[in-house]
Amino acid sequence: MTDAKTLSYINLYAILGTLENLCELDSKAKDLLKGLKKPVSIGFDVKGGPSATITFTKNGCRMEDGLHPCDIKLPFSSPEKFNGMIDGTVTPIPSKGFTKINFLLKTFVALTDRLGELMRPTPEALEDRDFFELSTTLTFYTIAVALAQIGNQDEIGKHSASYMVDGDIHFGIGDSLAATLRVKNHHLVTIKKAPENPRAIMKFADLDLASALFNNQANALECVCNGSIEIHGMASMIDNMNRLLDRVALYLA
Repeated sequence: MTDAKTLSYINLYAILGTLENLCELDSKAKDLLKGLKKPVSIGFDVKGGPSATITFTKNGCRMEDGLHPCDIKLPFSSPEKFNGMIDGTVTPIPSKGFTKINFLLKTFVALTDRLGELMRPTPEALEDRDFFELSTTLTFYTIAVALAQIGNQDEIGKHSASYMVDGDIHFGIGDSLAATLRVKNHHLVTIKKAPENPRAIMKFADLDLASALFNNQANALECVCNGSIEIHGMASMIDNMNRLLDRVALYLA
């Protein structure tokens, strides 16, 4: 079972939050922003759910937690309405920023369409190695952030987080991609870089293995046994992070 409130946190922070990485890594996304003369910020305000502000510049974008002064404000009356925007069944109506509506309807929509293309790729698209690597990288960052949202919002996830001791978990792929899952008083935060002093490590050997695991095409236990999944450190942190990963798969399915 999943719930709409938890999904709204995942959709905002993990899905839309991955626009940061898309705009940094993808040439098509960069092209969409390069003509931007001044920064444009969009505030998302979900009643009974999360709020965040994304600021776009010609050099990329950045998400901040909470509703800050913004050029465009998108209010949602419930988590369900916000989730509807993400799955394309609800059209948001700005309460502020009608003069910037062209950015919202053209640039922002084009960026989210590009993100969707990469996050839900066709088998044919994945045959292109560059596309495959970008798709898997963006999926990794989305999953890393979703772990924290599930640990903080989902009832089953909160139960798992209650058994996690304070400290940092290194979650990574090879030596090129890493994120930190920081635990403090059973509250989780994801930081999109490697921790300096992790208490636990979960690292996949390479992008190919990570993609296979993300898509349920590899046996995780077998990978642990053959060393292609590297696990070290505090066992209780790894064990409960695995439980959170199972919940991530349900929400992102």
